[in-house]
Amino acid sequence: MQIDKVNVYPIILPFSALFSHSLRKRSFVSNVVAEVVADHGKIKGYGEGAPRSYVTGETQAQAAETISGLVRKDNFPWHLDDVSKIWEFIDCLPDGRNHNAAICAIETALLDALGRSQESNILEFFPKDFYTDRIYYGTAIPLDRKQRVMEICRLIKGRMKINKLKLKMGRNYDQNKEAVEAIRQVFEDDYDLKTDINGVWDRETAFKHLSLIEEGKIRIVEEPMMPEDPGFTDFAERLRALGVKLMADEAACSLSDMKHIAAKGHYNMINVRLSKCGGFRKSFKIIDFLRKKGISFQVACHLGESGILSAAGRGLSLSCRDAVYHDGCYDEYLLKENTTVEHVTFGPGGAAGPLTGPGLGVQINPQSLERLSNPAEKVALSRP
Repeated sequence: MQIDKVNVYPIILPFSALFSHSLRKRSFVSNVVAEVVADHGKIKGYGEGAPRSYVTGETQAQAAETISGLVRKDNFPWHLDDVSKIWEFIDCLPDGRNHNAAICAIETALLDALGRSQESNILEFFPKDFYTDRIYYGTAIPLDRKQRVMEICRLIKGRMKINKLKLKMGRNYDQNKEAVEAIRQVFEDDYDLKTDINGVWDRETAFKHLSLIEEGKIRIVEEPMMPEDPGFTDFAERLRALGVKLMADEAACSLSDMKHIAAKGHYNMINVRLSKCGGFRKSFKIIDFLRKKGISFQVACHLGESGILSAAGRGLSLSCRDAVYHDGCYDEYLLKENTTVEHVTFGPGGAAGPLTGPGLGVQINPQSLERLSNPAEKVALSRP
């Protein structure tokens, strides 16, 4: 397969409703899509990155610029006939977090194009040791007033038939307590609850929530504060004493981050997300390291992934049957408009299996992609 050009689309994905967490209230997200065009336009592969400044430090504009720089590298695989060439290209890139959304987008586009040229699903390129043909997704509950949380819980329980929940929490103890009460009213004791704080608690707020964490039967607390914050170590020890897992997210974006986390020993679970961790190659290396260290992990998503990144995340999840949780594929429930013809959404009970077809297994809607992007911001890079 001979790659002719790479196009970069900064896109705006509108939500069907407002979604809030402790750092943002969102009605849309700004992502970036890479398009690999090969064999005189006969093959087109797509990848997506979700740049978030509070996670990897990337803005949408920076991610688009980084993709352009990656494509201009001397070792970019313009002639692509084997997945090893993609891995070799990625392995030459430095470890770190600053370009991970961009790397995820271009790597996934290359994998999608290669899969389409060989009429193979991208799952054929991944390790099979932990593969499964069925996973079960959980779902997220936004930071909101009690009545709205109850409405969402009824939808999750009744329509989705899911009881694995992730509750977004903020600084306000009373609001957080009301949300937990709403969950218990709807699900009674039949729920598996995580909470995600996005690092906004201070020591006083964190310790104030200990009784709520225990009484609410919260099993996992994700990123309550950053590791360098005062009181983090003490709070981690208190959670451990309660039998509650402390999960790293924003603090865990690269293999070097994982090595630091393993050495410190405070976190006992990691949130692995494709865009945050720099795509498949880097994510698999991270997961292999966690397995060797005996640190559990989940495979999750960023809020506001289109069908491209949802399909990619499905592939990573199916390759990791030992993940404790799987979060993602919210397309049908969250997006007002998608980049793909089909929504990549889980079924009843959160059940999901492989996507059939070559590459990512989804069909891109070119009209939607153009409509969601600004033509003035599109970047076109031709083979040198």
